[in-house]
Amino acid sequence: MTVYLDFEKPIAALEARIQELEDTAGETEIDATSEIGKLRVKADKLLADTYAKLTPWQKTQVARHPERPHFKHFVANLFDDFLPLAGDRAFADDQAILGGLARLGDRRVVLIGHEKGDDTESRLRHNFGMGKPEGYRKAIRLMELADRFGLPVISLVDTSGAFPGVQAEERGQAEAIARSTEKCLQLGVPMISCIVGEGGSGGAVALAAADRVMMFEHAVYAVISPEGCASILWRTNDRAADAAQAMKVTAADLKSLGVIDLIVPEPVGGAHRDHAAACANLGKALSKALGELEKLGSKEVRQQRHAKFLKMGQF
Repeated sequence: MTVYLDFEKPIAALEARIQELEDTAGETEIDATSEIGKLRVKADKLLADTYAKLTPWQKTQVARHPERPHFKHFVANLFDDFLPLAGDRAFADDQAILGGLARLGDRRVVLIGHEKGDDTESRLRHNFGMGKPEGYRKAIRLMELADRFGLPVISLVDTSGAFPGVQAEERGQAEAIARSTEKCLQLGVPMISCIVGEGGSGGAVALAAADRVMMFEHAVYAVISPEGCASILWRTNDRAADAAQAMKVTAADLKSLGVIDLIVPEPVGGAHRDHAAACANLGKALSKALGELEKLGSKEVRQQRHAKFLKMGQF
């Protein structure tokens, strides 16, 4: 059953009416084909119009949609021969951050990403995509492996932020995030990152300090959640929409600021409505970026990456 967001209520009403007519079509002699067709055209137009003018807060809701494709969906639809590698060789295996060896077309890559889960059981198992220190240390281990064997790194970011629990802090959460960010910047192989849903705080940056940073059209990327920002500025999260507007969290805003390099288009109505089309769009963008970067040597890769990030914030 499709989950509709608050601003999609008019669309939900139309699609419910279409479904009702289709369900009763065989139970009556009245031909509803024409009416169904008109309603479908109207619903499709309303969907396209709605998603063409989403506010930053509405985009945040879309980025968090429970049916949005996650790491496992991209692995299934886009990559071949995925071989998961587990553990940080120090403490444990963090299920919030997954990774391993894979193929994108005819290219061998190291794939890393957040997994949020898509039902209660899997969300608890993956800790809602909030990585712990061992998760970021696992990512470091995989990046070192990629560097050793000359394999490009692809990271898929989708997290509200790193896990803020006491145990994570005791095991060095801040240090692990910093080391992971450092490793991204030190890599001698190309690294491409895509914010596929929610890119939150250092937990996202730790896997996104890449040569090419992409964002899905309706993804969001920020140092703090809109609710968190609102609670700091106005002492209430009721003004999260105002915070999202001010924070410039959308792909279009971040592209104009030079924080990201490319916006990956989504199917009409968001990636959650068509996983296959969303994966295909991402695959094209990744393949093109890899084709551009694989021509560079290790020294050039590092120099361009350093120049890219040092340029940010200069006006």
